[in-house]
Amino acid sequence: MAQKLPPQQSATQSPCVRNCCLDADDICIGCLRSIDEIVGWGSKSAQEKAAILERCAARKQAKEQVHK
Repeated sequence: MAQKLPPQQSATQSPCVRNCCLDADDICIGCLRSIDEIVGWGSKSAQEKAAILERCAARKQAKEQVHK
């Protein structure tokens, strides 16, 4: 039987979109997380995951601004 993670770890789903490839800054082009954020995702608290997602959103916005 599969073990369930504690609620603080399972509440926030990974932003992974299975398009894993790091750019020159070691940021995944699929989910926009750094390699450290990807590797540590499973052990992060809900607050830490929310902070990572905020950084991802900021990276996405910055990336879109560059490509306009």
